[in-house]
Amino acid sequence: MATKKQIIIPIVILVTGIAVMVGFSSMKKPPEEKEKVDNTPIVAVENISVAPMTLEVNSYGMVKPKYETQLVAQVNGEIVELSDIFVRGGFVKKDQLLARIDPSDYHAALIDAQASMASARAALETELAQGKVAEREWRQIENSSPTELSLRKPQLAQELARVKAAQASVLRAERNLERTEIRAPYDAMIDSRNVGLGSFVSVGSKIGHVLGTAIAEIRLPVADNQLAFLVKTKSTKAGVNAQVNLIGTYAGQDTLWQAKIARSEGVIDSTSRMSYLVAEINDPYRLKKSSDSSAAPLRFGSYVNAKIMGYDISKASLVPRYLVVNGKVAILDSESKLHYAAIDIVRQQGSHVVVANGLADGDQLIVSALDYPVDGMQLALISDEKQLEEKELEAEQSETQMASNKESGE
Repeated sequence: MATKKQIIIPIVILVTGIAVMVGFSSMKKPPEEKEKVDNTPIVAVENISVAPMTLEVNSYGMVKPKYETQLVAQVNGEIVELSDIFVRGGFVKKDQLLARIDPSDYHAALIDAQASMASARAALETELAQGKVAEREWRQIENSSPTELSLRKPQLAQELARVKAAQASVLRAERNLERTEIRAPYDAMIDSRNVGLGSFVSVGSKIGHVLGTAIAEIRLPVADNQLAFLVKTKSTKAGVNAQVNLIGTYAGQDTLWQAKIARSEGVIDSTSRMSYLVAEINDPYRLKKSSDSSAAPLRFGSYVNAKIMGYDISKASLVPRYLVVNGKVAILDSESKLHYAAIDIVRQQGSHVVVANGLADGDQLIVSALDYPVDGMQLALISDEKQLEEKELEAEQSETQMASNKESGE
């Protein structure tokens, strides 16, 4: 039979062990709770702007005169007069005298031709009178009929032919005399002069070269697939009559000129494989009174970039091309969820595409990359994350300030 001592000792040992265990347990720190991690993908967005848009086709070209003429001598002779304005870069009016070839020999030729014509007319009058006398004499003769020769009709026809030949000589002499004066065929700018005072020129000699200042034109190459964006009617080809903005440099400043497509050349260039549209601009040098004298002149030989106005789209938006995948773009909807919107692409425009349908004004276009995008997945904005971080930072600063105040109060 167990004694009382044998019963008490195990109990004491057990109680002591429990007390020690409880003591050690109270000394151990409880495990720290891990913060809940938010794995919602964060994205950046841009707001879509939908507005009317006029499509443009870009091109380039060199400014040239619509009309240019090589002046050549039509008679022989010495240059005896030159206009002061007949120098490279000079502006001249239509019919303005530029140079004069010695007219002395042509004056003499005209006088000689006029004298020959006067002599021929006198001979014609004499022959007409003799013919009337012969006709009157034959009327007095009976039982006989006159012949053409007896009535002097062949002689009359001969004298009439001599008069016409004399008239032709006079016209030729007058024309040669007029040709001694070299005049501008239209309002022009002098491009070059090839003669000097005292030079002798013969028929066909080059005297100068003039450029018409009334109209300038620019040949604009356009890729065949770009013609689809230009307005076309039943009566005109694509782009004809379209407005064109010409952008170039004048006096070191970027300048804009307004022009208009006048015609299409209607063929594809065999070298560049481009179609060519020809733009025209009136009075490029701003010489007419009706022109804006303060506007910059558009000089021949200038290189310009051109924007040809195409057809209008009532609702259009620009989207970066790299964001379009299989005709769809990623949109952040009102519930901050991913949504793929199907779009209608009208054309590519540089690094963007023009979208006509599928997007609304104010839509949030996702512009950042997603690792595993799934339609309908929950997303968060970078701006929301920044606001949360700012609030946490403010809370920490507030707690730090309160702790500091308590320490200083103690």
